[in-house]
Amino acid sequence: MEKERFKGGLPVLNLNAAGIDIGATQYDVAIIKEGTDYHSVKQFGTFTKDLIQLVEYLKSNKVTTVAIESTGIYWINLYLLLEKEGIEPYLVNAKHVKNVTGRKKDDTDAIWLQKLHSCGLLQKSFQLDSVFHTLRTYVRHREKTLQIGADSVRRMQKAFELMNVKIHNVISDILGKTGIEIIRAILQGVRNPEDFLKYKDPRIEASDQDIMDSLNGIWNEEFIFLLQQAYDAYCFSQKQVHECDEKIEKTLIHIYAKVKDGDISNIESSRKKRVGKNQFYFDARKIMHGIVGVDLCKIDGLNEMTVVKLISEIGIDMKKWKNANHFAAWMNLVPNTKITGGKIISSRMQKKKNHAGLILRMASSNMSKSKSPLGDYSRRMRSRVGGKGAVVASAHKVSKIVYHLISNKVEFNSSLIIENQISWKQRQIVNLEKRLEKLKNIA
Repeated sequence: MEKERFKGGLPVLNLNAAGIDIGATQYDVAIIKEGTDYHSVKQFGTFTKDLIQLVEYLKSNKVTTVAIESTGIYWINLYLLLEKEGIEPYLVNAKHVKNVTGRKKDDTDAIWLQKLHSCGLLQKSFQLDSVFHTLRTYVRHREKTLQIGADSVRRMQKAFELMNVKIHNVISDILGKTGIEIIRAILQGVRNPEDFLKYKDPRIEASDQDIMDSLNGIWNEEFIFLLQQAYDAYCFSQKQVHECDEKIEKTLIHIYAKVKDGDISNIESSRKKRVGKNQFYFDARKIMHGIVGVDLCKIDGLNEMTVVKLISEIGIDMKKWKNANHFAAWMNLVPNTKITGGKIISSRMQKKKNHAGLILRMASSNMSKSKSPLGDYSRRMRSRVGGKGAVVASAHKVSKIVYHLISNKVEFNSSLIIENQISWKQRQIVNLEKRLEKLKNIA
């Protein structure tokens, strides 16, 4: 039997390719000198002037595409600079290029990257467009700031416990109107429990006596100092959150203007009359509807906060994924099935962090309590694979819905899910009738 083989090994698809191994203190750049067959590896520093010299070096050697391997965030500045100069960067997964031959060093890593990239063997990691990258930066920073604020609240509660003040056990939320006023009064020197009653909101269900008993504390100076520090930190974090909201609103309006060719007349009055805790002060749902083209908030489990966070992670260009299955797999919402010899040897979820997938998992965590069709689906999966499996399965279902809605620009319609639920119930009835008939025959 005759076999055909490549004469010179793998075919070279990217003739003008380079490989860069990025570290905290140096960049190793590997290229093939024009007219030769050997690699040239040059080291650059990490200062801004070094990045500019690196890009000029690539341009002078007619490099058109670059494979980048990096850890952390060291790659971002170089990536953006390469895009700006018209050189296509490929940010690759380190797991895909770890089998470097010979002793592992920075220069050999760069050469190995160049070899693989020139043969077209590397996959490009997903990257957002620049404007969505900016949005993602603001949204992620807002989440971190909220976490800092939550830590400050826990430290306020600890200060209350040290003072034996039990107000956080009497009222449901110490950050509500009554709780904040009481904290401010304590920091201003109020100590008589009866003096705190004037801050009680009519909606508080606790009795006056319970509130006075809970506020009869031990007013040590060091405990008051801890409360003051925690309260100041909370107020500062809330100020930062509001500043993040302003940046997010401006960025969303900028994206909206690009999508609508500069027409922002429909979102000029997007302020909310009432703002919930940790919510946007502007109507993000209206803006996101215009940007995405469909109202994703109609999907069960998704609200305006979730939609903003999700779109900041995936953008609105669904062509970057082959299909809905590829989109769900990228979100790490499907098991990594390994098959050898025609048999499945492993089928587990990958241990990797995908922010978009985590957002949908959080949105689907309580879906089993919903009376919607997606809630029925979540309960059905819960009975089959348990609570954690149901959350992943529900998030997988939502990811496919999101993909189809954005791709086809159609509004969410739960009738299709209802039809699937009805057909599933009918199949269950038929199966139960068969089992009942079988039991009758046995009896």
